[in-house]
Amino acid sequence: MDTLIEFHSAQPFWIWLALGVILLAIEAAFSTEWLLWPAVAAGVVAVLTAIGLPLGFWGEVALFGVLTGASTLLSRRLIQRVNPSDFPDINAREGRLVGQRAQVVQAFVDGRGRVFVSGAEWSAEIDGAAPPAGESVIVQSIDGPLLKVRAA
Repeated sequence: MDTLIEFHSAQPFWIWLALGVILLAIEAAFSTEWLLWPAVAAGVVAVLTAIGLPLGFWGEVALFGVLTGASTLLSRRLIQRVNPSDFPDINAREGRLVGQRAQVVQAFVDGRGRVFVSGAEWSAEIDGAAPPAGESVIVQSIDGPLLKVRAA
């Protein structure tokens, strides 16, 4: 432990830089979105100690904490502004299907049939008159692997 304290007093830059790189590597490996800002804060503290700002160990820790908290809170506000939650997730294909036009590939019998939409064939259910194969329907909702559709 004495070696680490001596190393910090001689070169605090390297300790903060190492912490930032370790946090950034963990963030890159697991994509948590929570470790990016502490990694940036550690980098800022490393730069400030490298230019000779005399903060001392506890001053560096306090600055790291303040920068981490502030950057995390500000990033959350920015992310909510840029990517509001009312937009569908790009990876949730099923959520993007609602409102899309689908083509009937297997005629509906007793309100059940198959449709082709977004590059895949789905089981579908329709209320009322069903269009014949080859016609279009509109996806209204999704219930697991079953699409609920209406005539176009």
